[in-house]
Amino acid sequence: MYIIAEIGQAHDGSLGVLHSYIDALAETGVDAIKFQTHIAEAESSVHEPFRVNFSYEDSTRYDYWKRMEFSVDQWKAIKLHCDQAGLDFISSPFSNAAVDLLEDVGVKSYKIGSGEVSNFLLLEKVARTKKSIILSSGLSSYDDIENAINFLAPFGNDVSVLQCTTKYPTQAKDIGLNIISEMKNKFNLKVGLSDHSGEIFPSLAATSLGANILEFHAVFDKRMFGPDSESSLEIDKIIELVKGVRFIESSLGNKIDKNDLNDKKDLKKMFGKSLAVNKDLDQDSIITFDDLEAKKPEGYGIPAMSYQKVIGKKLNKKLVCWSFLNEDDLI
Repeated sequence: MYIIAEIGQAHDGSLGVLHSYIDALAETGVDAIKFQTHIAEAESSVHEPFRVNFSYEDSTRYDYWKRMEFSVDQWKAIKLHCDQAGLDFISSPFSNAAVDLLEDVGVKSYKIGSGEVSNFLLLEKVARTKKSIILSSGLSSYDDIENAINFLAPFGNDVSVLQCTTKYPTQAKDIGLNIISEMKNKFNLKVGLSDHSGEIFPSLAATSLGANILEFHAVFDKRMFGPDSESSLEIDKIIELVKGVRFIESSLGNKIDKNDLNDKKDLKKMFGKSLAVNKDLDQDSIITFDDLEAKKPEGYGIPAMSYQKVIGKKLNKKLVCWSFLNEDDLI
């Protein structure tokens, strides 16, 4: 399982906070950190509906995107920190200009956000890098996804697809876990889940269903400012999630032969039951169902599973209460 923690805009434009996230996530066991690379002038126009008052600090959403930008040198320092922490540096570009920047920085692979799957200009720009591409599908039908995959195919990139629901936070009924197996069968690619529920459960379930990639947003505290905070996982939850995923992976990867009981012989005997009588019985007594009890361990009397063969048989001796019942006690 390839596990991606997305910082996105959780840093709120602060390099110090961003680098703190890298240090914190390095301790969780995730494989990669994903960023979003915004160049406001290149990706947004004055007609964008998001250009509204957005926060105490930003007059418009455009101002917010500007504040989320970093210089090439700052991005290179971020990438270096990820390298030093043993984390893959991944990003979602939202413009061709952002791809140029990320190539200069040395991004490991590209995540295509849900809103960019039909942006074939961007897809070709990314595909030309020959790097692996992860497609998110939150705003895409199967036709949209298939069109993107077919468009990318001639370029030869390693392509994978994530089930994603563009609702923040995503409710259980909207996760779409059924899509994971559908995508695996339909596209024959690596598939996964991009989750915005703010809970660990969808990713754990997706692991059991055969997902290859997990992605979720990370935040220090859900009460922090930001568009994704409520839909994110806090650091301690990420630690728990990664532990759970690795546990499930190990469980799924080690098949058990239910018929192989060689290492359970002693326990099977210890917990097995032998037939006994639950009262004093005289010689020549006829055994009834109500005369019987099953007592541990196995091997000291007739096996409990054979009780029906005993009912109606006559005792050839007197047995005291709780004595085991054996074949040689019966006529």
